[in-house]
Amino acid sequence: MAFALRKHDSEFDAQPIADINVTPLVDVMLVLLIVFMVAAPLMASGVPVDLPKVQTKQLNDQKPPIVVSVDAAGVFFVDKREVPTSQLLAALSEDSENNKDRRIHVRGDRNVPYGAVIEAMGIINSAGYSKVALVSEAPNVGIKSAK
Repeated sequence: MAFALRKHDSEFDAQPIADINVTPLVDVMLVLLIVFMVAAPLMASGVPVDLPKVQTKQLNDQKPPIVVSVDAAGVFFVDKREVPTSQLLAALSEDSENNKDRRIHVRGDRNVPYGAVIEAMGIINSAGYSKVALVSEAPNVGIKSAK
C-alpha cells in the first residue's frame, strides 16, 4: 500500500493513498491485447495437414451459359433469338440439351416491368433448372454485363 507524506502541524504524517492507480492496469490490458492480436491469426489457420498430390483434369463445364433476356417491351429472347412466352421452356430444353445443371443467366432491361423478369424466372424454375443467375451491371463502372 502506498503512503503519502502530508504536512500536518509542522510534522509529516504517513497516511495511505485512497486513490486507485489505473496505470498498471492499463499497461497489463494493452499487453494482453497485443498478445491476443498476435496469437489470433495463428489459431485461425487450423491444423496443419499434408495433402496428397493427385493429377486431375479440369472440369469440363466450359459451355457458356444460356442467356434469357427480357427487353423493355417484355419480349423474351433465348441466346439472342426471339421466343414467345409459350415456347420459352421448349427453347431452353433445346439449348441445354435437357441438361438441368446447365447455367442460365437472366437479363432484364432496366425499364421492363418487374413481373416479366419474375415470369421468366418462374418458367425456368418450374422446368427444374437450378443454376440460374440474374445479370446486372456494376454501378458507376463502364463494364457491361454478359451479352
